[in-house]
Amino acid sequence: MSEERAAMKDNSNPWYVGWSNCNPVLANILRQHYTKPYFLPSNSESSRIDWIFMGVPGYGAHLHVITNIHLRDVANEKRLFSTTSGRCLQFTSQHEEMKTTVRKIVEKDVNPFVDQWEKEGMFDAHLVFKKFGNAGLLGITRDPEYNGSGLDYSFTVAMYEELGYQVNAGGIITGIGVQTDMAIPALVNFGSDELKRQFLAPSLSGDFVACVGISEPEGGSDVAAIKTTAKRDGDDYIINGGKMWISNGYQADWMCVLCNTSEGKPHKNKSLICLPLNTPGVTKARRIPKMGHLCSDTAQLFFDNVRVPVKYRIGEEGMGFTYQMMQFQDERMVAAISTIGGLDRMIDSTIEYCKQRKAFGQQIINYQSIHFKLAELRSEVELLRSLVYRTADKMMEGENVTYLASIAKLKSARLLRIVSDSCLQYWGAMGYSDETLISRAYRDARLMSIAGGTDEIMLGIIAKFMNILPK
Repeated sequence: MSEERAAMKDNSNPWYVGWSNCNPVLANILRQHYTKPYFLPSNSESSRIDWIFMGVPGYGAHLHVITNIHLRDVANEKRLFSTTSGRCLQFTSQHEEMKTTVRKIVEKDVNPFVDQWEKEGMFDAHLVFKKFGNAGLLGITRDPEYNGSGLDYSFTVAMYEELGYQVNAGGIITGIGVQTDMAIPALVNFGSDELKRQFLAPSLSGDFVACVGISEPEGGSDVAAIKTTAKRDGDDYIINGGKMWISNGYQADWMCVLCNTSEGKPHKNKSLICLPLNTPGVTKARRIPKMGHLCSDTAQLFFDNVRVPVKYRIGEEGMGFTYQMMQFQDERMVAAISTIGGLDRMIDSTIEYCKQRKAFGQQIINYQSIHFKLAELRSEVELLRSLVYRTADKMMEGENVTYLASIAKLKSARLLRIVSDSCLQYWGAMGYSDETLISRAYRDARLMSIAGGTDEIMLGIIAKFMNILPK
Protein backbone atom coordinates (compact mmCIF):
# COMPACT_ATOMS: atom_id res chain seq x y z
CA MET A 1 0.00 0.00 0.00
CA SER A 2 1.34 3.44 -0.93
CA GLU A 3 2.07 6.05 1.74
CA GLU A 4 -0.89 8.09 0.53
CA ARG A 5 -3.34 5.21 0.78
CA ALA A 6 -1.92 4.16 4.15
CA ALA A 7 -2.42 7.69 5.40
CA MET A 8 -5.95 7.77 4.04
CA LYS A 9 -6.74 4.67 6.09
CA ASP A 10 -5.32 6.40 9.18
CA ASN A 11 -7.45 9.40 10.08
CA SER A 12 -5.05 10.24 12.90
CA ASN A 13 -2.37 11.17 10.37
CA PRO A 14 -1.48 14.84 11.01
CA TRP A 15 -2.09 15.67 7.33
CA TYR A 16 -5.62 14.34 7.39
CA VAL A 17 -8.10 17.19 7.41
CA GLY A 18 -11.81 17.70 6.92
CA TRP A 19 -13.72 20.72 5.77
CA SER A 20 -13.53 22.33 9.21
CA ASN A 21 -9.81 23.10 9.15
CA CYS A 22 -9.38 23.43 5.41
CA ASN A 23 -8.63 26.90 4.05
CA PRO A 24 -12.17 28.34 3.72
CA VAL A 25 -11.64 29.85 0.26
CA LEU A 26 -10.24 26.63 -1.10
CA ALA A 27 -12.89 24.56 0.65
CA ASN A 28 -15.70 26.64 -0.83
CA ILE A 29 -14.47 26.00 -4.37
CA LEU A 30 -13.65 22.34 -3.87
CA ARG A 31 -17.01 21.68 -2.23
CA GLN A 32 -18.71 22.48 -5.52
CA HIS A 33 -16.79 19.75 -7.35
CA TYR A 34 -15.77 17.13 -4.78
CA THR A 35 -17.29 15.66 -1.68
CA LYS A 36 -14.21 16.08 0.49
CA PRO A 37 -10.47 16.80 0.27
CA TYR A 38 -8.76 14.03 2.19
CA PHE A 39 -5.31 15.58 2.42
CA LEU A 40 -3.78 18.99 2.33
CA PRO A 41 -0.19 19.85 3.21
CA SER A 42 0.42 20.96 6.77
CA ASN A 43 0.75 24.58 5.65
CA SER A 44 -2.64 24.58 3.93
CA GLU A 45 -3.70 27.76 5.69
CA SER A 46 -1.17 29.68 3.60
CA SER A 47 -1.99 31.30 0.28
CA ARG A 48 0.02 28.77 -1.74
CA ILE A 49 -0.56 25.05 -2.07
CA ASP A 50 1.73 22.43 -3.54
CA TRP A 51 -0.59 19.47 -3.94
CA ILE A 52 -3.97 18.16 -3.01
CA PHE A 53 -4.90 14.52 -2.51
CA MET A 54 -8.52 14.20 -3.52
CA GLY A 55 -10.81 11.29 -2.73
CA VAL A 56 -14.27 11.05 -4.17
CA PRO A 57 -16.22 8.66 -1.90
CA GLY A 58 -17.79 5.89 -3.91
CA TYR A 59 -15.64 6.41 -6.97
CA GLY A 60 -12.12 5.73 -5.71
CA ALA A 61 -9.27 8.09 -4.88
CA HIS A 62 -7.22 10.13 -7.29
CA LEU A 63 -4.08 12.20 -6.88
CA HIS A 64 -4.07 15.61 -8.48
CA VAL A 65 -0.62 17.18 -8.55
CA ILE A 66 -0.85 20.94 -8.62
CA THR A 67 2.18 23.20 -8.36
CA ASN A 68 2.66 26.93 -7.88
CA ILE A 69 -1.04 27.68 -7.60
CA HIS A 70 -2.29 30.58 -5.52
CA LEU A 71 -5.66 30.40 -3.83
CA ARG A 72 -6.74 33.45 -5.82
CA ASP A 73 -6.22 31.35 -8.98
CA VAL A 74 -8.44 28.64 -7.52
CA ALA A 75 -11.13 31.16 -6.67
CA ASN A 76 -11.00 32.77 -10.13
CA GLU A 77 -10.95 29.53 -12.13
CA LYS A 78 -13.38 26.90 -10.89
CA ARG A 79 -12.67 24.59 -13.80
CA LEU A 80 -9.16 24.07 -12.47
CA PHE A 81 -10.36 21.03 -10.54
CA SER A 82 -12.79 19.72 -13.15
CA THR A 83 -10.26 17.75 -15.09
CA THR A 84 -10.86 16.21 -18.50
CA SER A 85 -7.31 15.04 -18.85
CA GLY A 86 -7.92 12.23 -21.28
CA ARG A 87 -8.63 9.31 -18.96
CA CYS A 88 -9.82 6.27 -20.83
CA LEU A 89 -11.58 3.47 -19.00
CA GLN A 90 -9.80 0.22 -19.71
CA PHE A 91 -10.29 -3.20 -18.18
CA THR A 92 -7.32 -4.95 -16.58
CA SER A 93 -6.79 -8.55 -15.54
CA GLN A 94 -8.42 -7.65 -12.20
CA HIS A 95 -11.56 -6.51 -14.01
CA GLU A 96 -11.58 -9.73 -16.02
CA GLU A 97 -11.29 -11.74 -12.81
CA MET A 98 -14.33 -9.93 -11.46
CA LYS A 99 -16.25 -10.67 -14.66
CA THR A 100 -15.35 -14.34 -14.28
CA THR A 101 -16.67 -14.32 -10.73
CA VAL A 102 -19.93 -12.72 -11.88
CA ARG A 103 -20.28 -15.26 -14.68
CA LYS A 104 -19.75 -18.23 -12.35
CA ILE A 105 -22.35 -17.00 -9.84
CA VAL A 106 -24.88 -16.37 -12.60
CA GLU A 107 -24.30 -19.77 -14.21
CA LYS A 108 -24.62 -21.65 -10.91
CA ASP A 109 -27.01 -19.66 -8.73
CA VAL A 110 -29.14 -17.54 -11.06
CA ASN A 111 -29.82 -18.75 -14.60
CA PRO A 112 -30.84 -22.32 -13.67
CA PHE A 113 -33.75 -20.86 -11.68
CA VAL A 114 -34.77 -17.92 -13.84
CA ASP A 115 -37.61 -19.66 -15.71
CA GLN A 116 -39.14 -20.76 -12.43
CA TRP A 117 -38.80 -17.28 -10.92
CA GLU A 118 -40.38 -15.72 -13.99
CA LYS A 119 -43.42 -17.99 -13.59
CA GLU A 120 -43.64 -17.27 -9.85
CA GLY A 121 -43.33 -13.54 -10.38
CA MET A 122 -40.43 -13.07 -7.95
CA PHE A 123 -36.82 -14.17 -7.70
CA ASP A 124 -35.30 -15.09 -4.34
CA ALA A 125 -33.55 -11.81 -3.59
CA HIS A 126 -32.14 -12.87 -0.22
CA LEU A 127 -30.57 -15.96 -1.80
CA VAL A 128 -29.18 -14.18 -4.86
CA PHE A 129 -27.94 -11.11 -3.00
CA LYS A 130 -26.18 -13.23 -0.40
CA LYS A 131 -24.25 -14.99 -3.17
CA PHE A 132 -23.17 -11.67 -4.65
CA GLY A 133 -22.51 -10.20 -1.21
CA ASN A 134 -20.23 -13.07 -0.25
CA ALA A 135 -18.21 -12.34 -3.40
CA GLY A 136 -17.91 -8.65 -2.51
CA LEU A 137 -19.99 -7.58 -5.51
CA LEU A 138 -22.71 -5.55 -3.77
CA GLY A 139 -20.39 -2.85 -2.49
CA ILE A 140 -17.70 -2.59 -5.12
CA THR A 141 -16.96 1.11 -4.60
CA ARG A 142 -18.07 1.29 -0.98
CA ASP A 143 -16.03 1.68 2.19
CA PRO A 144 -14.61 -1.63 3.51
CA GLU A 145 -15.65 -0.40 6.97
CA TYR A 146 -19.22 -1.26 5.93
CA ASN A 147 -18.53 -4.47 3.97
CA GLY A 148 -17.57 -2.66 0.76
CA SER A 149 -14.65 -3.54 -1.49
CA GLY A 150 -13.16 -0.05 -1.84
CA LEU A 151 -12.57 -0.27 -5.59
CA ASP A 152 -13.08 2.45 -8.17
CA TYR A 153 -16.08 2.86 -10.44
CA SER A 154 -14.48 1.07 -13.37
CA PHE A 155 -15.17 -2.19 -11.53
CA THR A 156 -18.86 -1.28 -11.31
CA VAL A 157 -18.80 -0.83 -15.09
CA ALA A 158 -17.20 -4.24 -15.52
CA MET A 159 -19.70 -5.97 -13.23
CA TYR A 160 -22.86 -4.49 -14.71
CA GLU A 161 -21.76 -4.96 -18.28
CA GLU A 162 -21.16 -8.63 -17.48
CA LEU A 163 -24.48 -8.94 -15.65
CA GLY A 164 -26.25 -7.48 -18.67
CA TYR A 165 -24.66 -10.08 -20.91
CA GLN A 166 -25.01 -13.14 -18.68
CA VAL A 167 -28.29 -12.94 -16.74
CA ASN A 168 -31.31 -14.47 -18.48
CA ALA A 169 -33.89 -11.99 -17.14
CA GLY A 170 -33.89 -8.23 -16.76
CA GLY A 171 -35.79 -8.36 -13.48
CA ILE A 172 -32.80 -9.77 -11.62
CA ILE A 173 -30.44 -7.13 -12.98
CA THR A 174 -32.95 -4.49 -11.88
CA GLY A 175 -33.10 -5.98 -8.40
CA ILE A 176 -29.33 -5.99 -8.00
CA GLY A 177 -29.13 -2.44 -9.34
CA VAL A 178 -31.65 -1.26 -6.74
CA GLN A 179 -29.56 -2.90 -4.02
CA THR A 180 -26.22 -1.42 -5.07
CA ASP A 181 -26.85 1.91 -6.78
CA MET A 182 -30.40 3.10 -6.23
CA ALA A 183 -31.31 2.62 -2.56
CA ILE A 184 -27.96 3.36 -0.92
CA PRO A 185 -25.96 6.19 -2.58
CA ALA A 186 -27.44 8.90 -0.34
CA LEU A 187 -26.85 6.72 2.71
CA VAL A 188 -23.25 6.18 1.60
CA ASN A 189 -22.56 9.89 1.08
CA PHE A 190 -24.68 11.55 3.79
CA GLY A 191 -25.73 8.93 6.34
CA SER A 192 -24.39 8.75 9.88
CA ASP A 193 -22.02 6.02 10.97
CA GLU A 194 -24.83 4.49 13.03
CA LEU A 195 -27.17 4.38 10.03
CA LYS A 196 -24.49 2.88 7.82
CA ARG A 197 -23.82 0.11 10.30
CA GLN A 198 -27.51 -0.62 10.75
CA PHE A 199 -28.65 -0.49 7.11
CA LEU A 200 -25.71 -0.19 4.70
CA ALA A 201 -23.39 -2.87 6.06
CA PRO A 202 -25.98 -5.70 6.03
CA SER A 203 -27.16 -4.60 2.58
CA LEU A 204 -23.65 -4.83 1.14
CA SER A 205 -23.16 -8.26 2.70
CA GLY A 206 -26.44 -9.45 1.19
CA ASP A 207 -28.16 -10.03 4.54
CA PHE A 208 -30.67 -7.22 3.95
CA VAL A 209 -32.66 -6.54 0.80
CA ALA A 210 -33.08 -2.82 0.11
CA CYS A 211 -35.52 -0.81 -1.97
CA VAL A 212 -36.08 2.88 -2.69
CA GLY A 213 -39.48 4.53 -2.30
CA ILE A 214 -40.08 7.54 -4.54
CA SER A 215 -43.01 6.88 -6.91
CA GLU A 216 -46.57 7.04 -5.66
CA PRO A 217 -49.99 6.15 -7.11
CA GLU A 218 -50.47 9.74 -8.28
CA GLY A 219 -47.22 9.71 -10.27
CA GLY A 220 -43.51 9.12 -10.36
CA SER A 221 -41.80 11.53 -12.73
CA ASP A 222 -42.84 14.63 -10.75
CA VAL A 223 -40.78 13.87 -7.65
CA ALA A 224 -41.51 17.26 -6.08
CA ALA A 225 -45.24 16.42 -6.01
CA ILE A 226 -45.09 13.35 -3.75
CA LYS A 227 -47.71 13.24 -0.96
CA THR A 228 -46.23 10.88 1.66
CA THR A 229 -45.53 12.73 4.90
CA ALA A 230 -43.22 12.21 7.87
CA LYS A 231 -44.33 14.51 10.69
CA ARG A 232 -42.10 15.16 13.68
CA ASP A 233 -43.31 13.86 17.04
CA GLY A 234 -40.59 14.31 19.63
CA ASP A 235 -37.67 12.13 18.68
CA ASP A 236 -39.70 10.27 16.04
CA TYR A 237 -41.23 10.77 12.63
CA ILE A 238 -44.74 9.46 11.96
CA ILE A 239 -45.05 8.43 8.31
CA ASN A 240 -48.33 8.31 6.40
CA GLY A 241 -48.93 7.71 2.72
CA GLY A 242 -47.89 5.08 0.22
CA LYS A 243 -45.44 4.12 -2.50
CA MET A 244 -45.96 2.27 -5.79
CA TRP A 245 -43.85 0.56 -8.47
CA ILE A 246 -41.24 -0.36 -5.86
CA SER A 247 -38.71 -2.87 -7.20
CA ASN A 248 -37.61 -5.36 -4.50
CA GLY A 249 -40.45 -3.90 -2.42
CA TYR A 250 -42.23 -7.13 -1.55
CA GLN A 251 -39.08 -8.81 -0.22
CA ALA A 252 -37.19 -5.78 1.07
CA ASP A 253 -36.08 -5.46 4.69
CA TRP A 254 -35.83 -1.68 4.50
CA MET A 255 -36.69 1.21 2.23
CA CYS A 256 -34.91 4.48 1.52
CA VAL A 257 -38.14 6.47 1.47
CA LEU A 258 -38.67 10.07 0.36
CA CYS A 259 -41.19 11.95 2.50
CA ASN A 260 -42.40 15.49 3.06
CA THR A 261 -41.02 16.40 6.49
CA SER A 262 -42.29 19.98 6.54
CA GLU A 263 -44.48 22.46 4.73
CA GLY A 264 -42.97 24.93 2.32
CA LYS A 265 -41.33 24.78 -1.07
CA PRO A 266 -41.53 21.26 -2.59
CA HIS A 267 -37.83 21.11 -3.41
CA LYS A 268 -36.82 21.97 0.15
CA ASN A 269 -39.37 20.19 2.36
CA LYS A 270 -38.40 16.57 1.75
CA SER A 271 -36.13 14.13 3.54
CA LEU A 272 -34.83 10.62 2.89
CA ILE A 273 -35.47 8.18 5.75
CA CYS A 274 -34.31 4.61 6.33
CA LEU A 275 -37.54 2.74 7.01
CA PRO A 276 -37.46 -0.87 8.32
CA LEU A 277 -40.34 -2.55 6.53
CA ASN A 278 -41.24 -4.75 9.50
CA THR A 279 -42.27 -1.61 11.40
CA PRO A 280 -45.92 -1.63 12.60
CA GLY A 281 -48.13 0.27 10.17
CA VAL A 282 -46.28 -0.81 7.01
CA THR A 283 -48.44 -2.86 4.64
CA LYS A 284 -47.00 -4.62 1.61
CA ALA A 285 -50.28 -4.50 -0.25
CA ARG A 286 -49.56 -6.38 -3.45
CA ARG A 287 -47.15 -7.44 -6.15
CA ILE A 288 -48.03 -5.64 -9.36
CA PRO A 289 -48.36 -7.84 -12.49
CA LYS A 290 -46.35 -6.55 -15.46
CA MET A 291 -45.71 -7.28 -19.12
CA GLY A 292 -41.97 -7.71 -18.56
CA HIS A 293 -39.40 -8.04 -15.79
CA LEU A 294 -41.69 -10.74 -14.48
CA CYS A 295 -39.31 -12.02 -11.79
CA SER A 296 -38.88 -8.56 -10.27
CA ASP A 297 -41.23 -8.14 -7.32
CA THR A 298 -42.73 -4.74 -8.00
CA ALA A 299 -44.77 -3.74 -4.97
CA GLN A 300 -47.30 -1.26 -3.71
CA LEU A 301 -46.95 -0.32 -0.04
CA PHE A 302 -49.00 1.75 2.41
CA PHE A 303 -47.87 3.54 5.57
CA ASP A 304 -50.35 4.11 8.38
CA ASN A 305 -48.89 6.06 11.33
CA VAL A 306 -45.52 4.36 10.94
CA ARG A 307 -43.21 5.56 13.71
CA VAL A 308 -39.45 5.70 13.12
CA PRO A 309 -36.70 7.51 15.02
CA VAL A 310 -35.57 10.89 13.69
CA LYS A 311 -32.04 9.48 13.73
CA TYR A 312 -33.07 7.26 10.79
CA ARG A 313 -33.11 10.33 8.56
CA ILE A 314 -30.29 10.48 6.02
CA GLY A 315 -28.36 13.73 6.26
CA GLU A 316 -30.09 17.05 6.81
CA GLU A 317 -33.82 17.57 7.02
CA GLY A 318 -35.18 19.19 3.88
CA MET A 319 -32.33 17.94 1.68
CA GLY A 320 -34.10 14.78 0.51
CA PHE A 321 -35.04 16.09 -2.93
CA THR A 322 -31.43 17.11 -3.61
CA TYR A 323 -30.05 13.82 -2.31
CA GLN A 324 -32.50 11.89 -4.50
CA MET A 325 -31.54 13.85 -7.61
CA MET A 326 -27.96 12.78 -6.92
CA GLN A 327 -29.01 9.15 -6.41
CA PHE A 328 -30.72 9.16 -9.78
CA GLN A 329 -27.37 9.58 -11.54
CA ASP A 330 -26.06 6.34 -10.03
CA GLU A 331 -29.28 4.59 -11.01
CA ARG A 332 -29.19 5.82 -14.58
CA MET A 333 -25.56 4.89 -15.01
CA VAL A 334 -25.94 1.25 -13.95
CA ALA A 335 -29.04 1.01 -16.14
CA ALA A 336 -27.06 2.22 -19.16
CA ILE A 337 -24.06 0.02 -18.37
CA SER A 338 -26.08 -3.17 -18.01
CA THR A 339 -27.94 -2.32 -21.21
CA ILE A 340 -24.66 -2.51 -23.15
CA GLY A 341 -24.18 -6.11 -22.06
CA GLY A 342 -27.75 -6.99 -22.95
CA LEU A 343 -27.44 -5.40 -26.39
CA ASP A 344 -24.25 -7.31 -27.10
CA ARG A 345 -25.90 -10.57 -26.13
CA MET A 346 -28.97 -9.98 -28.29
CA ILE A 347 -26.83 -9.25 -31.33
CA ASP A 348 -24.45 -12.16 -30.69
CA SER A 349 -27.28 -14.65 -30.21
CA THR A 350 -29.07 -13.37 -33.31
CA ILE A 351 -25.92 -13.76 -35.40
CA GLU A 352 -25.60 -17.37 -34.24
CA TYR A 353 -29.24 -18.08 -35.00
CA CYS A 354 -28.99 -16.51 -38.45
CA LYS A 355 -25.97 -18.71 -39.21
CA GLN A 356 -27.98 -21.81 -38.34
CA ARG A 357 -31.29 -20.84 -39.87
CA LYS A 358 -31.61 -21.48 -43.61
CA ALA A 359 -34.13 -20.03 -46.04
CA PHE A 360 -34.25 -20.32 -49.82
CA GLY A 361 -31.21 -22.57 -49.84
CA GLN A 362 -28.75 -20.57 -47.73
CA GLN A 363 -28.05 -19.26 -44.25
CA ILE A 364 -30.11 -16.15 -43.67
CA ILE A 365 -27.03 -14.33 -42.34
CA ASN A 366 -25.91 -14.19 -45.98
CA TYR A 367 -28.75 -11.86 -46.93
CA GLN A 368 -27.44 -8.33 -47.14
CA SER A 369 -30.50 -6.84 -45.47
CA ILE A 370 -29.72 -8.91 -42.38
CA HIS A 371 -25.95 -8.69 -42.03
CA PHE A 372 -25.99 -4.97 -42.89
CA LYS A 373 -28.64 -4.34 -40.24
CA LEU A 374 -26.70 -6.30 -37.62
CA ALA A 375 -23.57 -4.32 -38.49
CA GLU A 376 -25.51 -1.10 -38.09
CA LEU A 377 -26.87 -2.18 -34.70
CA ARG A 378 -23.40 -3.15 -33.50
CA SER A 379 -22.11 0.26 -34.54
CA GLU A 380 -24.79 1.94 -32.44
CA VAL A 381 -23.89 -0.22 -29.44
CA GLU A 382 -20.22 0.71 -29.72
CA LEU A 383 -21.14 4.40 -29.79
CA LEU A 384 -23.23 3.93 -26.67
CA ARG A 385 -20.36 2.09 -24.99
CA SER A 386 -18.03 5.00 -25.72
CA LEU A 387 -20.51 7.45 -24.19
CA VAL A 388 -20.98 5.33 -21.07
CA TYR A 389 -17.25 4.81 -20.58
CA ARG A 390 -16.64 8.54 -21.03
CA THR A 391 -19.29 9.29 -18.41
CA ALA A 392 -17.78 6.74 -16.03
CA ASP A 393 -14.37 8.37 -16.48
CA LYS A 394 -15.82 11.73 -15.50
CA MET A 395 -17.53 10.19 -12.47
CA MET A 396 -14.17 8.88 -11.31
CA GLU A 397 -12.72 12.37 -11.78
CA GLY A 398 -15.41 13.76 -9.50
CA GLU A 399 -17.31 15.70 -12.14
CA ASN A 400 -21.05 16.27 -12.23
CA VAL A 401 -22.26 13.78 -14.87
CA THR A 402 -25.97 14.62 -14.82
CA TYR A 403 -25.89 15.81 -18.44
CA LEU A 404 -24.00 12.81 -19.84
CA ALA A 405 -25.78 10.28 -17.60
CA SER A 406 -29.13 11.58 -18.85
CA ILE A 407 -27.99 11.18 -22.46
CA ALA A 408 -26.70 7.68 -21.69
CA LYS A 409 -30.00 6.69 -20.08
CA LEU A 410 -32.02 8.11 -22.98
CA LYS A 411 -29.94 6.53 -25.74
CA SER A 412 -29.59 3.15 -24.03
CA ALA A 413 -33.36 2.93 -23.49
CA ARG A 414 -34.18 3.77 -27.08
CA LEU A 415 -31.46 1.55 -28.51
CA LEU A 416 -32.66 -1.33 -26.35
CA ARG A 417 -36.08 -1.09 -27.97
CA ILE A 418 -34.61 -0.87 -31.48
CA VAL A 419 -32.19 -3.77 -31.07
CA SER A 420 -34.66 -6.11 -29.37
CA ASP A 421 -37.29 -5.45 -32.05
CA SER A 422 -34.83 -5.79 -34.95
CA CYS A 423 -33.25 -8.97 -33.62
CA LEU A 424 -36.59 -10.60 -32.83
CA GLN A 425 -37.63 -10.04 -36.45
CA TYR A 426 -34.81 -12.29 -37.67
CA TRP A 427 -35.84 -15.05 -35.28
CA GLY A 428 -39.26 -15.12 -36.94
CA ALA A 429 -41.91 -17.22 -35.23
CA MET A 430 -39.31 -18.61 -32.81
CA GLY A 431 -38.68 -15.08 -31.59
CA TYR A 432 -42.37 -14.64 -30.86
CA SER A 433 -42.52 -17.76 -28.71
CA ASP A 434 -41.71 -17.96 -25.02
CA GLU A 435 -39.13 -20.64 -25.80
CA THR A 436 -36.45 -18.11 -26.73
CA LEU A 437 -34.67 -15.49 -24.63
CA ILE A 438 -35.07 -12.88 -27.36
CA SER A 439 -38.81 -12.90 -26.64
CA ARG A 440 -38.16 -12.17 -22.97
CA ALA A 441 -35.59 -9.51 -23.85
CA TYR A 442 -38.15 -7.81 -26.11
CA ARG A 443 -40.71 -7.64 -23.29
CA ASP A 444 -38.16 -6.54 -20.72
CA ALA A 445 -36.74 -3.83 -22.98
CA ARG A 446 -39.82 -1.61 -22.88
CA LEU A 447 -39.37 -0.72 -19.22
CA MET A 448 -36.09 1.12 -19.79
CA SER A 449 -37.80 4.16 -21.34
CA ILE A 450 -40.12 4.45 -18.33
CA ALA A 451 -38.30 3.44 -15.13
CA GLY A 452 -35.57 5.50 -13.51
CA GLY A 453 -36.68 8.61 -15.37
CA THR A 454 -38.74 8.50 -18.55
CA ASP A 455 -37.32 9.43 -21.94
CA GLU A 456 -39.23 12.69 -21.67
CA ILE A 457 -37.65 13.52 -18.30
CA MET A 458 -34.20 12.79 -19.74
CA LEU A 459 -34.88 15.11 -22.68
CA GLY A 460 -36.00 17.83 -20.28
CA ILE A 461 -32.77 17.52 -18.30
CA ILE A 462 -30.68 17.62 -21.46
CA ALA A 463 -32.61 20.66 -22.71
CA LYS A 464 -32.03 22.39 -19.38
CA PHE A 465 -28.27 21.90 -19.69
CA MET A 466 -28.52 23.32 -23.22
CA ASN A 467 -30.29 26.41 -21.81
CA ILE A 468 -33.27 25.88 -24.14
CA LEU A 469 -35.83 24.67 -21.59
CA PRO A 470 -38.63 27.24 -21.20
CA LYS A 471 -38.69 28.92 -17.79
